[in-house]
Amino acid sequence: MAKKKKKGLKAKIKGKGLTIQFIPHSEISDLKSGQRVKKILDLILGHRIIILQGRLKTEEEVRLIEDTMALVGHLKNFKGVELAVIQPETKNASFFTRAKEAAAKALSGIESAITIIGPASIVKEMKKDPKKIELMLGK
Repeated sequence: MAKKKKKGLKAKIKGKGLTIQFIPHSEISDLKSGQRVKKILDLILGHRIIILQGRLKTEEEVRLIEDTMALVGHLKNFKGVELAVIQPETKNASFFTRAKEAAAKALSGIESAITIIGPASIVKEMKKDPKKIELMLGK
C-alpha cells in the first residue's frame, strides 16, 4: 500500500538533481501573499521546478520576479526564474461552459490554470501556446 504525501507531489529525476514539485491550491490558499511568494522562492532556491495548481495574483507574480532579481548576483549560480501560466481559453466557449467554470471557481476557489515556475539556471526556455507548455532544460 502506497503512503500518501501530505504536502505536494514530488518527482525526482535521478542523476540530474532535478526535482519537480506539484503544489495543490489547498496548500497555498490560506497563505498571505508574502508567504506564498516566500514559499515558492524557497522551493526555487532548492533547485525545484514547481507545478502550481491555479495561478498567482498579478501582484504576487510581480513580487516574485522583483525578489528573484534582487537575488541575482548575490547568490552563486542563481540567474532568476522562468514562469509560465497555461489557462483554458473560455472567450469562445458557450455561455453554459463559461457559467460552469465561474461557478466551479466560486465554490472551490480553484482556477483551471496551471503555473510552472523554475530556476532560470535549470529552465533555459519555456515555449507556451494556448494548450501546452514546453520546457527546455539544461544545466
